Amino acid sequence: MESAFTEILNKIFGAGTMAAPVNRLPHGGLVLLCLFLGRLTETGASQIRYSVPEETEKGYIVGNISKDLGLELRELAERGVRIVSRGRTQLFALNQRSGSLVTAGRIDREELCAQSARCLVSFKVLVEDRVQLYGIEIEVTDINDNNPKFQVQNLEVKINEIAAPGTRYPLPEAVDPDVGLNALQSYQLSPNHHFSLDVQTGDDGTVSPELVLERALDREEEAAHHLVLIASDGGEPRRSSTVHIRVTVLDTNDNAPVFAQPVYRVKVPENVPPGTRLLTVSASDPDEGTNGEVAYKFWKISEKQSPLFHLNEHTGEISAAQSLDYEECAFYEMEIQAEDVGALLGRTKVLISVEDVNDNRPEVTVTSLFSPVSEDTLPGTVIAFLNVHDRDSGKNGQVVCHTRANLPFQLEKSINNYYRLVTWKYLDREETSLYNITVMASDLGTPSLSTEIHIALHVADVNDNPPIFPQASYSTCIPENNLRGASIFYMTAHDPDSGNNAQVTYSLTKDTIMGVPLSSYVSINSDTGVLYALRSFDYEQIQDLQLLVTASDSGDPPLSSNVSLSLFILDQNDNAPEILYPSLPTDGSTGMELAPRSAEPGYLVTKVVAVDRDSGQNAWLSYRLLKASEPGLFAVGLHTGEVRTARALLDRDALKQSLVVAVQDHGQPPLSATVTLTVAVADSIPDVLADLGSIKTPADSDDSDLTLYLVVAVAIVSCVFLAFVIVIFLKYPLTYSLQHHAQDTCTHPHGHFPGHLVDVGGTGTLSHSYQYEVCLAGGTGTSEFKFLKSVANSNHQDVNDVEENSNTVNVFGFN
Repeated sequence: MESAFTEILNKIFGAGTMAAPVNRLPHGGLVLLCLFLGRLTETGASQIRYSVPEETEKGYIVGNISKDLGLELRELAERGVRIVSRGRTQLFALNQRSGSLVTAGRIDREELCAQSARCLVSFKVLVEDRVQLYGIEIEVTDINDNNPKFQVQNLEVKINEIAAPGTRYPLPEAVDPDVGLNALQSYQLSPNHHFSLDVQTGDDGTVSPELVLERALDREEEAAHHLVLIASDGGEPRRSSTVHIRVTVLDTNDNAPVFAQPVYRVKVPENVPPGTRLLTVSASDPDEGTNGEVAYKFWKISEKQSPLFHLNEHTGEISAAQSLDYEECAFYEMEIQAEDVGALLGRTKVLISVEDVNDNRPEVTVTSLFSPVSEDTLPGTVIAFLNVHDRDSGKNGQVVCHTRANLPFQLEKSINNYYRLVTWKYLDREETSLYNITVMASDLGTPSLSTEIHIALHVADVNDNPPIFPQASYSTCIPENNLRGASIFYMTAHDPDSGNNAQVTYSLTKDTIMGVPLSSYVSINSDTGVLYALRSFDYEQIQDLQLLVTASDSGDPPLSSNVSLSLFILDQNDNAPEILYPSLPTDGSTGMELAPRSAEPGYLVTKVVAVDRDSGQNAWLSYRLLKASEPGLFAVGLHTGEVRTARALLDRDALKQSLVVAVQDHGQPPLSATVTLTVAVADSIPDVLADLGSIKTPADSDDSDLTLYLVVAVAIVSCVFLAFVIVIFLKYPLTYSLQHHAQDTCTHPHGHFPGHLVDVGGTGTLSHSYQYEVCLAGGTGTSEFKFLKSVANSNHQDVNDVEENSNTVNVFGFN
């Protein structure tokens, strides 16, 4: 309930901050509110009055509030007695210990109530438990704490000596913020024979002093009079202040100053430095003494011109106070006033003409700029309009313009002060995409001033350049058996155009290889130019691809260029040697070779013939004896594959010898194959048959047929070998004259074949994929040969086919 009363009181008296809006009260609340308002009406008649002088210290006892309220000291706190005021600064407070009403701080009546006759401070005291309000009214009484005060301490009054007695001169008034008797009451003037004081009282009670001339003045007798004016209040103690008055007697002045010329004219350059004297005006006064002294000042001059000039008030010299500017103002007109001490005046007119100096550089403004400009713009096209202006006048304001040389632009004079910037030849964006055009404007002044401006002109691209490959052709290698999808090569074309005109896409020309579309072998990334393999290549099937790559830009219309790419397949050692001779019989039997018992060491028993489908080093074959039934009896040529006797045959040597020969290539890793040879030791074929008959169990007629076949085979092989040796020696002169030069960008065999790997008198291997022409490297007689690449052959050839080829020497062991 107490908080509700407090809120209502705050609402009524405006104490504190504005209360929140009051909601609709219930019926019981309305009753309480009516009772409360009734009590307020009842207690409103109670009014307690006090009086307190101003300027009292804080804590000054104003009155015994507890006694006046009829309360004991202890009841002040119990009953919630407090001061309620309207949000103003609290000047008074309750002392709960003494029950007194005391001042809350220093009280200044003049600050609180100004010049009011009475100064009353009203507030309320609330007894909360009784819900009673008591009105408190405190009068702040004035004390004489302020002196009457003049606004000035010294005053000068000028009176002409011909002034008539009785003339009045107003004097300054004094101000006293106190009231009543403490306020200003009277003025007094120090004694003087010539002056008296008269005080006038206005309708509002203000008092105004006036100085009255009692008798005529004589300046020659006394030029100045010194008076003291005293202002006093009626307080206790009395307070007063003074002002010193100097009365200056002026001499009679009956002549005004006269200028020597009614109009002064002068011309000055605009670059005259500040402080320079421009001209001097002079006025004379026929009076004597001070009446003849003249002071000069500006009488009529504009506010804008006033800071530009300085006038010496004593000499009449006019000088430049600031820099002059012809472009801002070329002519100044002013009036000069000469005043003597008697306030008599004379005036003259001054005319100042400012002469132009070439102090302004030409101004160049780009009014229109057509940028960017297409590189196919025709010569004579306007790309910019320029306006040229110089604030100077005459020749100083005449301007000529030009551009720097070696640019495809030139300036052409247009109307008035306008120029046109035009092209005079075709532009090339690829050569210069941005022109920094310098336009120089110079005036005809002395010395000449000039200005440079820079115009940035962008050249727009036109699709006039096809993509260009750095090389006329490309070649690269890829090993066979590559992974599908592997990147093969990267090529890029550069287009000097920009934007879409420079966006290059790559494609392959449609073609077929061995009846298969090229797109099934390789593909190219249209954006990056990376070439990918779409299949795993086999060197034995295809050795190279000839591609045509097209680079096209995205211009309109698009431009393109082509470049050839040679893709060489590198051989890998992925084929094992194949043994051509001796070949395995189709009936499962083992072929037999004949060696007579009378054979000497080195006797040629047979020859192992093998080929390798690979090429180069991967097809270079070597032979070795892997296993023999009689060790040390036979030896195999490392590079020829010839099986020869290593020693003389003995009677104790078995009739049937079994040999296992291994053939290995030089690839990495090397691959090999083996063949089993059966050698019959006998002097003749009948002996062989007899010996075999004694060794083997009697067989049927099929065994006799096998023996016959064996004999025929041995004879055929001997004949073939003899014919082969004859062909070799007959081919030597021919191969020596056929020295063809072959060039391969990849790692195909070239140069000198190692001589220690070749036996001229023997046979070697035949490459399954390539044939090579053999020629003697020099006339040294050594076994050093050069291998020249010949026609590719993907079909198997037997020994007889090789011998019949007259264009190539297909030597076993020569690739």
